[in-house]
Amino acid sequence: MTISPPAGTAEPARAASSLTISEQGAFWVGVGRKPTEAGTAAEAAMYVQYQIPADLRYPLPVVMVHGGGGQGTDYLSTPDGRPGWATRFLQAGYAVYVVDRPGHGRSPYHPDVLGPLEGAAPTYEFIRWLFCDGAGRPGSQWPGSGQIGDDSALDQLMASQGPALPTFTENEEQMRRCGAELLDRIGPAVLITHSMGGPFGWLVADARPGLVKAIIAVEPIGPPFTELPGFGRLDWGLTAAPITYEPPVRDPQELRTRLRAAGADGVQDCLVQDEPVRSLPNLKGFPIAVVVADTSPFAPSGHGVADYLAQAGADAELLRLPEMGITGNGHLPMGEKNSDEVAEALMAWLGKQPAAVEEDAR
Repeated sequence: MTISPPAGTAEPARAASSLTISEQGAFWVGVGRKPTEAGTAAEAAMYVQYQIPADLRYPLPVVMVHGGGGQGTDYLSTPDGRPGWATRFLQAGYAVYVVDRPGHGRSPYHPDVLGPLEGAAPTYEFIRWLFCDGAGRPGSQWPGSGQIGDDSALDQLMASQGPALPTFTENEEQMRRCGAELLDRIGPAVLITHSMGGPFGWLVADARPGLVKAIIAVEPIGPPFTELPGFGRLDWGLTAAPITYEPPVRDPQELRTRLRAAGADGVQDCLVQDEPVRSLPNLKGFPIAVVVADTSPFAPSGHGVADYLAQAGADAELLRLPEMGITGNGHLPMGEKNSDEVAEALMAWLGKQPAAVEEDAR
């Protein structure tokens, strides 16, 4: 299968080239069985679509994990209709797996399995604040006006939004279960996560030590121990679900914390562990990039995630897009006007990580 760019599209040289796919398909992982009053239902599973380029240059596949109430379409195309990061990584020579987390997109939500929906449906007002606040101002990378009723990109993004699972913990236990089964099936991989999908990386690496070779956490949920009304608290630091510490932690209240001063204007103080610090042993031994944009609501606290990881022994690096010469981005850099530029920067970082690019082909 050969995919060519739309006629008249002005894009970077890599984007302008055709793409030949040697193999593609889809499957679900984490399929269970749950008794209901009507009979046996399929337990929440995770949909996975994959494509392998004919010009496969890297032995490790990339798994792309969406956030919040989104779905895998966040990586397939931008809200204004350009090819998304999945295509860009394929063109660079990576096999790409794009997931719809349980209860999202093509992994349908059913209250008999996942519990009743709670809270209001996603609103234009909230999505506009989260993803395109500042749209229309000079330098903004949002590909529209940001005005409700006058922004087709915002309409497209809204159409993709669905309910989130009722609690952080339920979300994360489903991520752990399904993500572990995915890596059992495809083997070692690089994970790219976004926003509320960030714990997917931490928990799957914890569940399958050695199979996660790198994590790129784009605007991950945080800072550590944060609480969101209606969803719960990240009681285990970066996760709401239990994660392995050394020395072991039986109850998250055993994690003693202190407030670390940010030391810069416009950046908030965040919690880290108090001494003696416990390590996160299964998040060691591979590179982690925590990617933070400049106009996102997460911008003031993104460093807190990287600091917490590094303090616990992880090889974590904070990548602030403005410090890489990439400015004007909000909370959805894979969907903004300079999405290709951000993808190139992330691939450049990944290319510098030997563990992520030199793994022997399976």
